[in-house]
Amino acid sequence: MADIPLQHVDINGATLAYKLVGPADAPLFITLHGGRGCGTHASDFAAYRALGSRFRVLSLDFRGHGASSLTPPYTFAQLVDDVEAARVHFGGGGRAQKAVICGGSFGGFLALQYAVKYPDSLSHLILRGTAPSHEHEAEAFTILESRLPRVPLASLGMLRKVFGSFTDDTEFRLVMFALGPLYSEGAYDPDRGLEGVRRGVYNAETHNALYSEEEKYFDYRDRLSEITVPTLIVVGEKDWICPLSQSKLLKAGIPDSKLLVFPDANHSVHTEKNAEVIAAIREFLDARASA
Repeated sequence: MADIPLQHVDINGATLAYKLVGPADAPLFITLHGGRGCGTHASDFAAYRALGSRFRVLSLDFRGHGASSLTPPYTFAQLVDDVEAARVHFGGGGRAQKAVICGGSFGGFLALQYAVKYPDSLSHLILRGTAPSHEHEAEAFTILESRLPRVPLASLGMLRKVFGSFTDDTEFRLVMFALGPLYSEGAYDPDRGLEGVRRGVYNAETHNALYSEEEKYFDYRDRLSEITVPTLIVVGEKDWICPLSQSKLLKAGIPDSKLLVFPDANHSVHTEKNAEVIAAIREFLDARASA
């Protein structure tokens, strides 16, 4: 596929980096990346850009992430408001055009808040390897204990930092390198992992703000019934950080939802099982095109 240039747009006082592909008059498909303080648009855009034949696929770096500006505040509410402003800005129909919202991991947390706060702004919701509340963290600790032999450089103390705060950007980068083998089920390439961490952007300030006492304890479980748009939930059977049990809670709570579990896949199911996930999304959107 041809390379798509990274561009920037001013949204709510911040400058957001993004990639965009697809017909100008097509419905928007907005991806929300994971990784508080370390995620970017890149893996989502690579995974979902194949949908650009039918949709206008928009993948953003949140403020304080990737190539976007370091512009506080770093809160769930602000990031969700930025997504809504981006929908209005890029939507061919302006405020009237609804978007497909696709969020994974932390991006899934934001997608849930978006669906509750802006119910008239989305046509469909896609959730990948995510959870309805902060309580997924307790299960992640249990799973990590059983998988520690896979990550000899990691520790439970490091995971506490992931779910809490880092001293600085360097500590953040080192911890994420140590945890790298946990995120997929395929053979782990440490050289590739090292290069990815070396080239990545790790912002401890952003991470720590989004794990502050005010932000950490999100819980949408009592509001899932308010999400009325067709919802597709995809998860890797062996997801360790947002385990399958969390997707089952989402399925039970969101009225018009479908859960797909992919065997032999982990948290990065959208890249591990890319062809299967894309096929499932196409089938879901085709079946519910009139929503």
